[in-house]
Amino acid sequence: MLPTEKAEEALIALWVMVMLTFLFLRWELVYLTLPLIWILFVAVFFFKPRLDVEVERSIPHHRFLEGSEVEITLRLRSRERIPTLKLFEDLPPGLELLDGRTELVLSLKPGEEREVRYRVRVRRGIHEFRGVRLSYRDPFGFFRVDREVELYDEMVGVPVITDVPTPYSTKGTKITAGPLPSPRVGEGVEFHAIRDYRPGDPLRIINWKATARTGRVMSNEYESERKVDVILIVDASYRGAPVFDHLIRAAASLMLNALKNGTSFGLLLAEDVPLWVRVDYGRRHFFRCIDLLSTARPDRNNMIAYQVEHLIKSRFPARAQLLYFSPLLTEESADALETMARYGYNVVVISPDPYTAVKPKGREEELALKLLTLERKARLRKMLAYGIIVDWDVRKPLEAAIEEAIP
Repeated sequence: MLPTEKAEEALIALWVMVMLTFLFLRWELVYLTLPLIWILFVAVFFFKPRLDVEVERSIPHHRFLEGSEVEITLRLRSRERIPTLKLFEDLPPGLELLDGRTELVLSLKPGEEREVRYRVRVRRGIHEFRGVRLSYRDPFGFFRVDREVELYDEMVGVPVITDVPTPYSTKGTKITAGPLPSPRVGEGVEFHAIRDYRPGDPLRIINWKATARTGRVMSNEYESERKVDVILIVDASYRGAPVFDHLIRAAASLMLNALKNGTSFGLLLAEDVPLWVRVDYGRRHFFRCIDLLSTARPDRNNMIAYQVEHLIKSRFPARAQLLYFSPLLTEESADALETMARYGYNVVVISPDPYTAVKPKGREEELALKLLTLERKARLRKMLAYGIIVDWDVRKPLEAAIEEAIP
């Protein structure tokens, strides 16, 4: 138990009265201290709980779409009588309280169970609950008991995902190990070349004309139509902060598109310290990437051109399809696009227009935005040699921008 300010004032008053007794030799003044001493005695020995309380937090799920409203429940069970228990629930910064209270006073009986409910709105990101604080003060306000219950929980606000068309060809020559069916010959295969006959080749692939012409048994070689690897590259430059949430939502939507198509994909989140997730497929891989996108924030120094070139040389699969998410506002982001094209990759750029996210406050701002928009469009036209660029007006759905850029 810790003394409160009121207890400290009472003790000072006791000390002053004792000193006056000795100073004036008025021993009857000692009797004036007895009521206060008695109250302090009662507060310490008769109102001293241990705060033996069990606390549980109930959250419906682990992941929620950003903007969702979630009801959180705290369950308390006391093993002793607590006349006045003060409860504090510290909300993570990314949660907005909509209804209910996270700080309130309860009265609990032995064995009694109580529930406290409140509703929050979830923003994008990982939101961590660390614990619940309990506090008790005796009825006289002289002493308090504080206890922090460690109660860790985590909520992930994932970006809003929409259904978008595939902005690239899914055909490729990737040889995938695992349960994905990929026959070498049969329906859906394309002619690749003529080669010498190998033992075990079926008769149907023997090229009889080439055999007669060369005098050697020749076989046709086919190339399977297999899913191409997709690499998603997110430019986390601080210059794109006004449309950064749109970038993340677009990346999440096209990642879901790849998952539905059975396409393997990797993710590069080009922050100051780059986050790279190797190429894989499946729901577990998808949610791992989504969790990284959920925590992404604009960064002041992302060095994306260097990061892209380094990973192209060391990690990117050959002949992969690159999806580049960037407003293309910096020289660094333009250099990264040029690097991807220089190494022979097919690139589709999803480029949200940051000026469409700004609402002009007057005629002068409106004219300035028009000039900046024209300058940006001229810059994008110069970059068309490096890949397909989807110039996205964020006031419209991404689906419409993709269909307009890729008929």
